[in-house]
Amino acid sequence: MAIEIEHKFLLANNNWREHITHSVKYRQGYLSSQATSSIRVRISNDCAWLNIKSATIGTHRHEYEYEIPLEDANEIINDLCKKPVIEKIRHFVIDDGNTWEIDEFTGDNKGLIVAEIELSEVGKNFSKPSWIGDEVTYDLRYYNNNLANYPYSEWPEN
Repeated sequence: MAIEIEHKFLLANNNWREHITHSVKYRQGYLSSQATSSIRVRISNDCAWLNIKSATIGTHRHEYEYEIPLEDANEIINDLCKKPVIEKIRHFVIDDGNTWEIDEFTGDNKGLIVAEIELSEVGKNFSKPSWIGDEVTYDLRYYNNNLANYPYSEWPEN
């Protein structure tokens, strides 16, 4: 069984930008979001995946991912997925031996930037760089499947 263990954070400042090792564009759509799971299709460069995640809120949840043909993925996102589609640039930053994935959203979620760190085990200690802000791991609004239903551009405080 595949388990994803991650923490999500807002950013305290832009100092992380000077440490980006590389960046990747993602486009993803959701076929289903239920109380128990979400099913999405994701495209990056010339690769595509079908992803199934448990809807558990918190630091760890079940995750399964399977590569699918790019042509199929484009058709599924364009014709079958709910809108808006999630568009983002994922920046990779290494700090203290840890890889941070910083998602800078575009499209309907433009202006939102969230940092994630994936861990090898639940409860593993990690250092937080000075550019890490408040933890939002337990805030449903910051989960991609929720951003597809309620984009950042529609949040009242924006």
